[in-house]
Amino acid sequence: MTVDTNSMSCEQFQSQLAELVGSGADVLNHPHIRDCKNNCRQLYSDLQTIAQAAKQLFPDEQPEDNLWARIESAIKKGDG
Repeated sequence: MTVDTNSMSCEQFQSQLAELVGSGADVLNHPHIRDCKNNCRQLYSDLQTIAQAAKQLFPDEQPEDNLWARIESAIKKGDG
């Protein structure tokens, strides 16, 4: 079912919000959120705040430079 984004209800918008955010869409320029008289803009803002806080809980750690060499070595040892 295709929903006209210009006449989308808050419930319809909120059910698609995660997909919109995940797709990289410019949510603040979505027709519903621009015209919504309820709490959709605040909900989106709150979700952005939560997402930023969650990123700080689990810092982006990079693997050691020699990781692939160690994996290759372990595989070769297992062949023998």
